[in-house]
Amino acid sequence: IRMRNITLVTEFILLGIPETGGLETALFSLFSALYLCTILGNVLILTAILCSSRLHTPMYYFLGNLSIFDLGFSSTTVPKMLSYLSGHSPGISFQGCAAQLFFYHFLGCTECFLYTVMAYDRFVAICYPLRYTVIMNHRVCFVLATGTWMSGCVHATILTSLTFRLPYCGSTQVGYYFCDIPAVLPLACEDTSLAQRVSFTNVGLVTLICLFLIFVSYTCIGISILKIRSTEGRQRAFSTCSAHLTAILCAYGPVIIIYLQPHPSLLLGAVIQMLNNLVTPMLNPLIYSLRNNDVKLALKCVFLKGSHALEIE
Repeated sequence: IRMRNITLVTEFILLGIPETGGLETALFSLFSALYLCTILGNVLILTAILCSSRLHTPMYYFLGNLSIFDLGFSSTTVPKMLSYLSGHSPGISFQGCAAQLFFYHFLGCTECFLYTVMAYDRFVAICYPLRYTVIMNHRVCFVLATGTWMSGCVHATILTSLTFRLPYCGSTQVGYYFCDIPAVLPLACEDTSLAQRVSFTNVGLVTLICLFLIFVSYTCIGISILKIRSTEGRQRAFSTCSAHLTAILCAYGPVIIIYLQPHPSLLLGAVIQMLNNLVTPMLNPLIYSLRNNDVKLALKCVFLKGSHALEIE
């Protein structure tokens, strides 16, 4: 009987964003616009990096990885949310729920590691400028980037397997707008303490270790900047780090608030998750392009080439 009950759960029902009943049309319009801006901005950044030889450097190599991450991270939860906001079924299959949770934590963990690697890149560039090209060679960049994605995959595999190896034989209503561990675990029919401890420890440890390494990197960077005698040199060094620091604040703030509070509010959690899933991936292209002359020049070249090709046709 128990096995029969377990196999009955083949679909979960996503209840959506808490306390937003009747706002579906307005939310659909808002989130659709943000999602389109996210896709457009990150595709433009990727195009600029791929098409401009001036941007074939370690810094932009990691920025390209960040754009790929932003595209994937927002696409993990937003399309399904837009689907049920537009009136389609809020149901998601058991396998689809597991896949959503896996990719959410895979990409989230990868983001933490990627920001840490980018901080290390800035540390080498400012503290060891003469040795930068030797230290951050193509092989090192490839290994670091590959390591971030592989580590994220291992992290997500552990969390997903612990969550979905539990039997689900009761309620199928997920009180959230996507499948995340805090929303899915309460639906399990057995003790979830192990999964809760591991998920809290893993997410917390990954976040805190990465933040600590970033803090160490920027402490060394700050000391090096203070040693630069010219004001212009200090400003130039600081400008290369300001975009990364802004992106870190946008990315880590929501993670800390959501996962490290003892009794999270569903509405507050949903709002913060929206910032994390939609707003931050949309802002990253703006953060890295508006104050970066190289990226703006590369984008101008791409558009000029495009318009020139159209004129020839």
